[in-house]
Amino acid sequence: MKLQQDIEYRLELAKGFLSEAEQDETLQRWRACVSSSILVIENAGLAVLMLFGVSPFTHKPGGHLSQLISEGTVSSGVAAQIEQLLPELEKYDSHEKMLAKYGDESTFRLPWEIYGAEEGKAALDAARKCMRISLAMAGKG
Repeated sequence: MKLQQDIEYRLELAKGFLSEAEQDETLQRWRACVSSSILVIENAGLAVLMLFGVSPFTHKPGGHLSQLISEGTVSSGVAAQIEQLLPELEKYDSHEKMLAKYGDESTFRLPWEIYGAEEGKAALDAARKCMRISLAMAGKG
């Protein structure tokens, strides 16, 4: 029962961050939109990972999900769904999360200089996609 609660918690986190990202898009706060979108993607990925009994204590769920596929742990249909998540999980990884928080310290570019409308909208699209897939896999969509 605890595992199901953990999955629900991750999905609710993802939904909350998606709501924030959508508000940030409306307000054209692109750095915040990217940051919240990254948290949607991460939590959606963690929820999917937890569906297979894997611990949520990672900030890189994509690697673990890839391993489930390569080990043949999941059916081909489930693998196809996971494979739709992987590019987003890889693109919006810990490095991207750090850029959204701190900018690029090596070039002294602030986060607000890095992220504009194009990046914000792309991140939000990726977040929506991950949310849709994770809800479907959890039987909620």
